[in-house]
Amino acid sequence: MQQPAEYILPLRWTDRGPLDELARYLARLVRWVDVTVVDGSPDASFRRHARAFPPAVRHVRPAQQQVSRGGNGKVQGVLTGIALARHERLVIADDDVRYTEEGLSRVLRLLDGADLVRPQNYFAPLTWHARWDTGRTLLNRAFASDYPGTLALRRSTVLAAGGYSTEALFENLELIRTIRAAGGREVRADDLFVRRLPCTTRHFLRQRVRQAYDSFGQPPRLLAELGVLPALVLIRPDGLRLAGLACGVAALAELGRRRRGGRAVYPPAAALWVPLWLAERAVCSWLAVLSRARGGVRYSGGRMRLAAHSERQLRRRVAAIRPRDGSRGPAPVGISARR
Repeated sequence: MQQPAEYILPLRWTDRGPLDELARYLARLVRWVDVTVVDGSPDASFRRHARAFPPAVRHVRPAQQQVSRGGNGKVQGVLTGIALARHERLVIADDDVRYTEEGLSRVLRLLDGADLVRPQNYFAPLTWHARWDTGRTLLNRAFASDYPGTLALRRSTVLAAGGYSTEALFENLELIRTIRAAGGREVRADDLFVRRLPCTTRHFLRQRVRQAYDSFGQPPRLLAELGVLPALVLIRPDGLRLAGLACGVAALAELGRRRRGGRAVYPPAAALWVPLWLAERAVCSWLAVLSRARGGVRYSGGRMRLAAHSERQLRRRVAAIRPRDGSRGPAPVGISARR
């Protein structure tokens, strides 16, 4: 039975990608909710996708008024999908996210009492680099919550905020902060596990500095990551002390693995990969600083300087666009769909 909700998938593939697998996933998905794929792929790829996707999937180009040179293409696609959405309840998901019917139903139920629901991703299958990147997830879970590749939100809330910035690199953090700045209620569903497919090894390697650059949106975290290398230089740990530090970091990650039912999806050895991830981040954080000095990190053929606005900045922006009569915000901008 289909639920009154919209699933928005921003897509931009320059190669074939796992098209057959994605088409099979969409064929299941359209039985549960309405689906809109906003596809910024080159023309030949767009036509190939249109032939592969089920007829019930609405397949459109990003609206011209949303596209800005050098901006975040994923956000541009999401904003088009939000403007076109036929329902109040929306699920935004990257092209590698794979919901089950049960998971989708639960995230929509949680959204009935919230403006934003933040589930938890896990990788399957576990390639070597998926295990490596799981270290970041476990540390995030140890301290607070992770930043998944999917969010559920209320259309009226994001429209009341005037959308969110296409100039922010860390788009999920920007969207979360924007909804909170608009007075929205966030639910962190750390025990709602949604599968994510691992990327290719080549893509993983390309993302290391870009992901480190995201920490510019969270200055305390950035300072902590930048401090790892200088701390190691100052204390000059021997092999025994280095092993002790690695065990301490792994123990902290194990707390994240055990939190809110994480053992169901994160294997026992997952925490052992965390020291490797932290060593990588210690180096890549300084490379991100170098990128900042050059005008921003490389993204989609250009450079992006902004990681994310602070919540204080976003509250000021939302306050500036809200009508004086106290209504929730501007009316949605009409965007015409194009097959």
